[in-house]
Amino acid sequence: MKINSDINVLGSLPDWNLIKVFLSEDMDSIKEKGGIHTYTAIKTDKSVKRFEKAIKATLIQNEKPELETIIRQAIKVNGTSADTLLLLFWNASANNELLFHINDKVFFPAFYSGRVSVKNDEVVACINELKLSEDDLKKWSEITVTTTASKYLTLLKKFGIMIGSVNKSIVHPHLNDAMFVLFTYWIAAISDKPNLVNSHWLTYCFSEKQAFLDRLLQKKFSKYFNVVYTGDKLSIEPLIPYESIYEHITKS
Repeated sequence: MKINSDINVLGSLPDWNLIKVFLSEDMDSIKEKGGIHTYTAIKTDKSVKRFEKAIKATLIQNEKPELETIIRQAIKVNGTSADTLLLLFWNASANNELLFHINDKVFFPAFYSGRVSVKNDEVVACINELKLSEDDLKKWSEITVTTTASKYLTLLKKFGIMIGSVNKSIVHPHLNDAMFVLFTYWIAAISDKPNLVNSHWLTYCFSEKQAFLDRLLQKKFSKYFNVVYTGDKLSIEPLIPYESIYEHITKS
């Protein structure tokens, strides 16, 4: 597992407008256009540079160019709207293995069991357990682990997945039809195996597997993708090019 500090960095990001800035800018171009104060109230170049690196690596980039295209279009058109934040949550989870792991072991088990909150101690315990097998984590101090756990919960709040300040509660998002189509395109591209029925990405649709499958087979979505489902096998064939799907659904 590749471990980095992006959960801490993004959990500390005070100005999410920088996400849109770094779609097309970097620190060099920012300096040429008047410096960081033209774009943000963050005081130092060093801090902005640290945020730039995490934003680009975890929130914007994707090893699947077709998915990065959707991310970029969403940010460009709608900034950090609630729907864009869900896309960023999916993308960050694909790019950051520690985030994905904590989601898998802590957040989604709580979400799907109907719990109302996730405690900081649960995230700490998850990271400490992972420390036993991951060399990079063995270097982390207790303070680093505790801070990362807290920033993880803060990051979920920034994504719109939790609400609250000290005691954060779980949000249960409902994907509107446009976001459901985008999620379907997402899972079709991001999954390594052609059979999606047991894809670990199914949990990211925020509904039970059967509810997702029932919705997937609704006739109104047939113009967006072909679905073959046999009970133990699921395949999805997108019908609209990835570079066009975001514009298509947002204008429908």
